[in-house]
This record gives sequence, C-alpha cells and structure tokens, in this order.
Amino acid sequence: METPAPKSERLLSLDALRGFDLFWIVGGHGILVALFKLTEWGWLGAIDTQLKHVDWNGFQAYDLIFPLFLFMAGVSTPYSLTRRLTEGARSEVIRKVIQRGLILVLLGIIYNNGLQWKGLENMRLGSVLGRIGLAGMFAQLIFVFNYETPKRLWTWLAGILLGYWAVMSFGHAPGFAAGDLTMEGNFASYVDRLLLPGKLHKGIHDPEGLLAVLPAIGNALLGILAGLWLRRSSEEASGDRKAAGLALAGLALLAVGGLWSTVFPLNKNLWTSSFVLWTCGWSSLLLASFYWLIDVRGWLKAFGAFFAVIGMNSVLIYMSGKFLNFDFTGQAIFGGLARAFPPAVASVILVTGIFAVKWLLFWFLQRQKIFLKV
Repeated sequence: METPAPKSERLLSLDALRGFDLFWIVGGHGILVALFKLTEWGWLGAIDTQLKHVDWNGFQAYDLIFPLFLFMAGVSTPYSLTRRLTEGARSEVIRKVIQRGLILVLLGIIYNNGLQWKGLENMRLGSVLGRIGLAGMFAQLIFVFNYETPKRLWTWLAGILLGYWAVMSFGHAPGFAAGDLTMEGNFASYVDRLLLPGKLHKGIHDPEGLLAVLPAIGNALLGILAGLWLRRSSEEASGDRKAAGLALAGLALLAVGGLWSTVFPLNKNLWTSSFVLWTCGWSSLLLASFYWLIDVRGWLKAFGAFFAVIGMNSVLIYMSGKFLNFDFTGQAIFGGLARAFPPAVASVILVTGIFAVKWLLFWFLQRQKIFLKV
C-alpha cells in the first residue's frame, strides 16, 4: 500500500473521470435501471440502451469504459514517471513499469479464476486487467525511451495502428479469405486459438486476447500525449487552452476514426485501429470537460471529489467486486427499509444502498490514506 502522488502532481479531474468510468460497472448501471423501472422516464431508458456492449461491429457508450480507463492510465504516466527519468533513474523506472504490468496480468488471472488451480486447460488467462497491464507497460516503455523527444510517440502510434490494420487486412484463419473479420475467421482470434493457453472467453475467440494488445497500446500512447499536454506549465498553455486543445484533438480523432471505420469497422472485440481512435476521441472530450469544469473553473469540485473516492482506488474497487459480497451487506443494512415500500421503490433503495456501502468503504480508505497502488 502506498499513498498517491503529491497533490501538486495529481489532477482531481483525472481521478474523478476514472471514478466516473468505474461507477457504471460498480453500481451506476444498476441504479439507473432501477430508476427507469420506477419512473419510466424515456431519457433513462435511452441511456440504458447505451449501457450494453455491441455484439460485434459497432459502438455504444458501454464499449468506452475499458478503453477510457486505458487512456487515463496513459494520461497519468508523464506525472508519475517524468521526474524519475529526469533524475537519471531509467533502469529503476523500467523495472517498476515491467513489474506493474506483470502484477496486473496476475491480478487479472486471479480475477477470472479465483485463488485456485483448476488446471491450465480450465483457466482463462486473458483479462481486462491483463490487457491494461500489458498495453500500459509497452506504452510506458516506449515513453521511457522517448521522453526527451515525445514527437516520436506519434510515429510509434501510427506504426502500431497501421501495422495492426495491415495484419488484420491480409491475415486470416485457415479456410477463410484474407481480411475476414468474423469471430472465427479473423487473424487475431486464430492467433489466440493457436498461442493463448487455457480456455478462451467465447470458445473460439477471446476479447482480451494476445494480438489485440498491440492496438490497445495506442490508447495508452494517446493518453500519454494528452498527459504531456496537460503537464505543460501555465506559461506555455493556460488551463483554458489545455482544455480546448484536448477537445479539438478529440474531435479530430473522432473524425479520423469514423472515416477509418468505413474500411476497418469499429470493433471492441478485435480492438480495431478505428476503435482506438474513436474511443480516444471520446476519452479526450471527456477529459477536456472534466479538466475544465473541475481543475480550471473549479465549478464541480464536490462532484469530482465524490467520484475520486472510486478513482483513487480503482484496482482495489474493481477486484473487491469479485471477492467481497457487498450485496449481502447492503441487504442486511437496507433490506428492512426496502421491504416497507413497493417493489420498484425497494429496488432503488437496495441498489443505491449497496453502492453506498462500497463508496463509504473506499471513502474510509481514502481518509486513512490507504491506496492499492500496483
């Protein structure tokens, strides 16, 4: 357990956006569904339709949660590594970057399989945390070796995304045509069936497989570039200018990603290059909004502090959902109250109460300065 970076090196907006991102998978979606059933308000239903993954090609808001988190891991990189790099501690930084990446891979395996050995053939090795760990690790290593000439990051980004596009356009599984992007016929799924030990999430395909780590590096690299922009001094760029720059970059990424999707479809399962640019476009727009409203204007400090409770302990709250029974505690505390109301109201009370239990636990940990920092 370590305390976070000093306040001067930490953006409240980044912690808040990370927490807002996680909110939808640790309670937010359940609260929204319960409220929709109670009120039948159309706008809640419209949001709910966006909180589901697309089966294959396409994009909905729920598909942004994972790549947004990876983008934000990139944003934090210049804040966490630059000082040590300028002090000449590159070997130590490399060791810690690799160590963090491998720990996240291990935590992902534990999240999928629990603390038990089921036999390799019965274990799923691909994971959300593993993808974040590996993609983030490679992006940070690229940054470590290029931090004095950050423009080279754009070259790396272009090479990675174009290279993945070429591989997926000309590669294919045996028996399928070149460039086949179906679940069974695409080259990434074939590589996973060939090389990834254990069981795949969907039998013939794993959405957190090996080859798609490559384009995911692009999300982290674009996050690093955003972090470098935000870390500029106020003499180089005002807060308003930084927010505007992020917003313009977001719009440009959406435009390029949208155009690319006409020949290389948006696909979270395959993590296509167009998907990288599209999700980084939305990520940049969200970061611009949070940064401007919270850190520049200071209008939503309380809003930011609420979500930062989740965002500052993101790995721990993600893992805790697998191993701690918050539902039992929430039912024990709020079940009696809920039974006094009609079912639709009771559902709102229970899902909100369960989330409150989680939030209060992590608020307490924050107050005690207890953070799980991998």
